[in-house]
Amino acid sequence: MDGDAIDSELADELQSVCRTTVGDELRSMTYFTEDDVEQLYLRSDLDQTADLVGFAEHERRGFHSQSAYRKTQLGDYEATVRMFENGYLSRVIRGDHGVWVTTDSMSMD
Repeated sequence: MDGDAIDSELADELQSVCRTTVGDELRSMTYFTEDDVEQLYLRSDLDQTADLVGFAEHERRGFHSQSAYRKTQLGDYEATVRMFENGYLSRVIRGDHGVWVTTDSMSMD
């Protein structure tokens, strides 16, 4: 978590897309690979003590579980969305890297 996990230009682009799409409901955004994790955004009113390494270990399972859905009638894997009492966690994996985003509760429309 030394800030070198992701190219700064890609990090800025991801943050811009998430802020534009989700707006004020965006809580956090974290980039991860098999070996690294880097929080790219954390809303200022949130506690900064989240266990990023623990979250990353769980989300990294997606690198392996994607293959379970290959060649099914569902089509290619696109994202995982988890619903919680106070919001959502969405994960997108492409190749050997991924991003998870947390949001406040919001309309699914």
